Amino acid sequence: MIPLLLVLLLALILFGAGFAVKALWWIALVVLVVWLLGFVVRPGTGAGRGRWYRW
Repeated sequence: MIPLLLVLLLALILFGAGFAVKALWWIALVVLVVWLLGFVVRPGTGAGRGRWYRW
């Protein structure tokens, strides 16, 4: 019974890690798109270095 529980626990941990990694890839993709848009989108008034974000 204990080996079965260990296998089920391992499968649950691996599934959770896989989901977390997939979610992190989507978040990284969104951040990349926002970062690339920062090079295209310019503010209407001349403020700072011409970027709409401060970093």
